[in-house]
Amino acid sequence: MADFVLDTRLQQDSVDVGNLGLCNVRLMNDSRFPWLILVPRVADIIEAHDLADGAQAQLWREVTDTGRVLTRLYDADKLNVGALGNLVPQLHVHVIARNDGDSAWPGPVWGQGTPRPYARRAMDDELDRLRSSLPVTWMMARS
Repeated sequence: MADFVLDTRLQQDSVDVGNLGLCNVRLMNDSRFPWLILVPRVADIIEAHDLADGAQAQLWREVTDTGRVLTRLYDADKLNVGALGNLVPQLHVHVIARNDGDSAWPGPVWGQGTPRPYARRAMDDELDRLRSSLPVTWMMARS
C-alpha cells in the first residue's frame, strides 16, 4: 500500500483516527455530526468495483464494523453510509451516526448549514474516544 496518497481535500476536511486492515479512518471536522470517512489505502481507486473482490468484502466489513461502533457510541437512530465521490473522486465511504433532531434531520448532511469545526480539546477527546472504541492502529506523530 506504499503508493497510496490521500486526496488533499480529505486531508484538509478531516483528521486521522487511525488505520484498519484496509482503510484509513478519518474524523470529519464538523462537530455537528459523528462522521467518519473510510478511505481504502489502495492507489488510484475511484469506485468500489475497482478493488479486488477480497478488498471489496473487507471494505464493507470495515464500514459495517465502524457503523456498529458509531451507533453504540452515539446512540444513533439511523446510520447513513455513502460513497458519492462527485467532488473527491478517490474512493472514500462516509459513515455518519444520525439522530432524530440533529441539525440536518431527516435530510442528508451534505450541503446543510455551515460546518462547525471541533475545538482543539473537543477534537482530542473525540479522537481518544474513537481510538479506544475502534480496532485502529495509530501513530502519535500522524495526528
